Amino acid sequence: MAGDESPTATLAPATGKPMQSGTVRFYLTNEFGLLVLIVAFACLFGLATKGFFSPFNQFTLGRVAAVNIMVGLSMMVVIVTGGLNLAVGAIGVCAAMAFGALVELVGLPWPVAALGAIVLAAALGWINGFVVVRSGLHSFIITLASMSIFFGMMIYLTKAQSFRGIPADFSNFGRLRLFGLVSPLLVVALVVAVVLGVLYRFTVLGREMLAAGARPEAAELSGVRVGRTFILCHMLSGALAAITAMLVVARTGAAIPSMAGQLGQDWLLPAFLGPVLGGTLLSGGRVSVSGTVLGAILVTMLTNGLLLLQIGEFWVQACLGCLLLTAVLIDKARRSYLAHRRMV
Repeated sequence: MAGDESPTATLAPATGKPMQSGTVRFYLTNEFGLLVLIVAFACLFGLATKGFFSPFNQFTLGRVAAVNIMVGLSMMVVIVTGGLNLAVGAIGVCAAMAFGALVELVGLPWPVAALGAIVLAAALGWINGFVVVRSGLHSFIITLASMSIFFGMMIYLTKAQSFRGIPADFSNFGRLRLFGLVSPLLVVALVVAVVLGVLYRFTVLGREMLAAGARPEAAELSGVRVGRTFILCHMLSGALAAITAMLVVARTGAAIPSMAGQLGQDWLLPAFLGPVLGGTLLSGGRVSVSGTVLGAILVTMLTNGLLLLQIGEFWVQACLGCLLLTAVLIDKARRSYLAHRRMV
């Protein structure tokens, strides 16, 4: 899994002084900081609450973390271009409802229905990417509008009905326990993360995505079709949102219009927290797949631990919002420190 990918390697300063050792640089990475926080909060919640380390709670943590990881990856692949995808939740709900309709109303086997849902989500992502490229507007505006459009069309077409005739073998997969502790949904999310890590580290397409996000004009001069690359990133985001929705359907055993909240807004905060905590640059050009995974795990652990401490849901959301703001400020300070060290 790629930990920290950018289109260019870090060059040694021209001062003649040696570069920081790999160990020192690792201690300054987002990934190390997240690992420390995960261990610290695990110990804290384990001591302060009853049942945090129970098999049932660990299984629950894995199922929730799988969704948070996937929705974070779905946002990350657009952030790497310097854009945003506020429609990630709406696209996911559309995919889930399409899956439910294809299974229950059309009678398709669930693998075919799942593939159809992913194709639909990728098509919705293509619409977002195409409009962003053609209009020249920031993806924030485009996806804010498409979030309402996609969700509204889904409600109109499905009449807001839920689809509960999900095949038993599909829903049972979401309830399965590996070794009595691990949810297979978490395994799926980690496999997807590994695939994305390989994409960014070892493939030409992944490098083109990073280059297009870092310096679009320079990438264009180098032969990268920046517009096409941006559209592919939005399509990939849509496909990942669909996989996220499939995990939720497997977990709940039903496709429900409100599964991600009104307009899919319940997915937005976790979608931002994972990549931002993990070190993905909001300005684009740098991605951390492993950091996004660790960030999502930290968010899941914090939410679970605070709820076990019987802190109200609204206070939990407030804490997560403060965490997002703090992460951005700390990351800015860390980058300034590293830039200063390179200059000295």
